[in-house]
Amino acid sequence: MIRYYSTNRNLNPSGGIRPFRGKVTFAEALLRGQAPDEGLFMPDAIPGLTISQILSLRGKAYHDAAFLVADAFLGNDIDSESLRSIVEDSYPFGVPLEKVYGRKYIMRLDQGPTASFKDFAARMMARFMSRFKGKDRRLNVLVATSGDTGSAVGEAFKGVEGIDVCILYPRNEVSGRQKKQLDTIGQNVRAISVDGKFDDCQNMVKEAFSDPGLAHLNFTSANSINFGRILPQIVYYVYAYAQLARQGGEEMIVSVPSGNFGNALGCEYARRMGLPVKMLAMPTNENDEFPRYLKSGRYEAVSPSRACLSNAMNVGHPSNLARFFDIYGGTVDRKGVVHRLPDLEEMRKNIFSVSVSDEATRYTIKAVYDRYGTVLEPHGAVGWRGLEAWIDEFGDFPLCVSLETAHPAKFPDEITELLGIVPEIPESMRGLDQRHGEPVELPSDYVVFRDYLAGTLEV
Repeated sequence: MIRYYSTNRNLNPSGGIRPFRGKVTFAEALLRGQAPDEGLFMPDAIPGLTISQILSLRGKAYHDAAFLVADAFLGNDIDSESLRSIVEDSYPFGVPLEKVYGRKYIMRLDQGPTASFKDFAARMMARFMSRFKGKDRRLNVLVATSGDTGSAVGEAFKGVEGIDVCILYPRNEVSGRQKKQLDTIGQNVRAISVDGKFDDCQNMVKEAFSDPGLAHLNFTSANSINFGRILPQIVYYVYAYAQLARQGGEEMIVSVPSGNFGNALGCEYARRMGLPVKMLAMPTNENDEFPRYLKSGRYEAVSPSRACLSNAMNVGHPSNLARFFDIYGGTVDRKGVVHRLPDLEEMRKNIFSVSVSDEATRYTIKAVYDRYGTVLEPHGAVGWRGLEAWIDEFGDFPLCVSLETAHPAKFPDEITELLGIVPEIPESMRGLDQRHGEPVELPSDYVVFRDYLAGTLEV
């Protein structure tokens, strides 16, 4: 049985942090969300998949790929019949692989109920939590979102008995449609509009997790700090390869627009499970802490984070960098302090990163549409430009997949201005303008947030 340890386990006790050196089950990691020492949970073993297992998915439904990956991690934690039921219920929609040119593809992860890639992780995680929490236990899910995570999590948990959700988002850094989605979910889901940055929201959530005065509220996370969000994100890459590879063992390049790094981490795990990924490209927007680190070997968070067109990626210190550091033998804490450097040369061998400006993002949206007729939104454009940057530096490569992480209809003004078209609204977003709801408005102040939680949430 795979157990889960904390990325902070090797820290020296200091600054109020007592390293958690134990291990927990998947259910405990899922329901806790974050390790008690503010670290992130990591599996102590990575199961393998054979090429024949992966290629057996060719032509099959996405939920079949989800079952293969989830069963590899959780085969000793949950019975096969229940797991199959969970993944089939999680993924009743398709996942288009759109050819751009040659064997260069866009994987459109915008077909779920909130038209965002976050639906893939949130739906499976909500079903896992419902199963593992027990009938008599109440959970309070805290989520910080820079755009799409919150609405995906809110919709996934909406109406789930015994689980309440609070979603924090930066008031001035989400699009109008993203805000409308967040504010109008309702029922057991509260939207909290914070007068600050995404990093402020994320830090407030992390402080609440480690606050002993709130321990009775049974907090857990649905952000990618929760390994329950990472596991489903391994599936994309396995599924894409199975559909596109011409022969077993053929390598592919994957480009993942990267903000909090959970999506890209899924690809890193897929590679370690046996998927033939030659290079993982992790382009960022103007929050360029990671490409600077790969180039210089010195890590400096971007603080405050920069507001960019690809708003869901406005992250100055990605939470999942702690997991990347750990995988490569290093340690960085939630404040961005590096305690032990990872193997930088090994990281450079497997990972490529570049910062994509807003100007380059806009240029890419227009150029890809004019040249190929493919409509990208800002995050997908960052991903595509990252792929182009890798090809510019290292040469063409046969099989390449770039992730499109949100539907263009979420950014209608930008798309119309650049392309002269109005993106078609997907079925999942129709009727959004008729929904009503208001957020709770709070300052970027942990004490105010703590008092709100203590006075509002049920035990």
